[in-house]
Amino acid sequence: MTPSKQHSIDEELAKMIATDFQPFSIVEDRGFKSFVKTLNPTYTLPSRKTLSQTTIPKLYDTERALWQVRVKQAPSVCLTTDCWTSRTTCSFMAVSCHFIENYKMTSCLLDCFEFTDRHTAENLAEELVRVAKEWQVEDIVVCCVSDNAANITKAIKILKWTHHPCLAHTLNLMIRDALKVVKPTLDKVKAVVEFFHKSTVATQRLKSTQCQMGMPELRPKQECATRWNSTFYMLKRILETKDAIISTLALINAPVDALCQEEWELVKEVCTVLQPFEEVTVEISAESYVSASKMLLLCKGLQRVTAQQTVTMQKGKELVAALCSAMDRKFLRMEYNTVHSETTLLDPRFKKLAFNDNRAVDEALQRISAAAARCTPSSQPAPPLEGQVFEEPQTSVVWRLFDERATGDATRRNPTADAIMEVRSYLEEPIIQRAEDPLSWWQAKASVFPRLVKVMEGRLCIVATSVPSERIFSKTGQIISERRNRISPSKLRHLIFLNANLH
Repeated sequence: MTPSKQHSIDEELAKMIATDFQPFSIVEDRGFKSFVKTLNPTYTLPSRKTLSQTTIPKLYDTERALWQVRVKQAPSVCLTTDCWTSRTTCSFMAVSCHFIENYKMTSCLLDCFEFTDRHTAENLAEELVRVAKEWQVEDIVVCCVSDNAANITKAIKILKWTHHPCLAHTLNLMIRDALKVVKPTLDKVKAVVEFFHKSTVATQRLKSTQCQMGMPELRPKQECATRWNSTFYMLKRILETKDAIISTLALINAPVDALCQEEWELVKEVCTVLQPFEEVTVEISAESYVSASKMLLLCKGLQRVTAQQTVTMQKGKELVAALCSAMDRKFLRMEYNTVHSETTLLDPRFKKLAFNDNRAVDEALQRISAAAARCTPSSQPAPPLEGQVFEEPQTSVVWRLFDERATGDATRRNPTADAIMEVRSYLEEPIIQRAEDPLSWWQAKASVFPRLVKVMEGRLCIVATSVPSERIFSKTGQIISERRNRISPSKLRHLIFLNANLH
């Protein structure tokens, strides 16, 4: 086998290890070695040491360099950040970057590193600016999205970046607090679910009961304390398996309190009330499409839908009241929030339709017009249509007077007036369908709104949540598995970066 072919396969092996969370020791597994030998007897597997100390670091350097070129070309970026503690009690911090590239939302993990200092605002700010400087984006950060913790909020304020609280985290806090009114019923459900997860006899009996009743084999789901929607999934699953669970608990005389009929009805009402919140959480947590411009409409929609919920149980009514009260506080004056108002107005699907307050619209449009006036429109002419040929104008003394006047007219143009005219023209354009891609619309209209499109790039790149950074820690937890719980922070940093950014 040629050295280049060997190197190529080594690199693909490294990509597989990073992508699929495989341990480096896989190259020493007898079954894997036999499998590789069958595929290509001439290929020699690299050693575990070579993989971890040479191949993976080289691949990391290559991918990082490629991403640095792309990030450096971004006109504006939005950062998301979060911190996490592993099962080995090591603390990590992740910083992700989001920007518009060729009119597509693009996301990149900038860094995920061990954070050994105290989580003070000053230390967090120091790490954030270090990462931003390494990637040369410190001057183009238009917003930084994080959870609502006081230390990270203060850190972003120290850096004088615009901070936007993660909407998913805000919803989580509100719902967790509101669910306290149904705590006794929730505790009963948790006890039933925990019983089935701990008892193999009960689990097997549940499966056979489901089979006898012609139901799909569904195992009760446990909740995660940090994610409200895991509570929703737990309640939804127990409703789906209600008859089988009631029958199984009675047959085996289980040492847990069964839910009474009223409590089953309450669980059903809680699921109905929480369903819209789950839909919003899923929609705003995406990375591949514009999300910040939806926040204003989605939050208003949640308020309206929740207030109109028809519930009969007293505890269900108390849950609705608690959620409505929390949203009234959290979503107060949302239309005056700079991020909410400007991203919504610059989304051709929504524009002014999301607003009830005309004053909020006027203030946001003034900020957008001022930002557009500060932008320098691209001097590059629009590309000709297919099959169209333009001739270069010939220099002639006959045309000199006209050319001089045209040039003078261009230099006398008022940027403020041009910006205001662009904004007016943009607002007069018809609203596009909600299912359409707003970035594709802007791509088609870039030559019509040369100033406004630059403002758009600095607004629609903002994401609604810090979920992209939180997802990194889900992956980190998978990498720090029982087979490699002693992996060093530097190796983990390489693997996490590759896992997040290899496509």
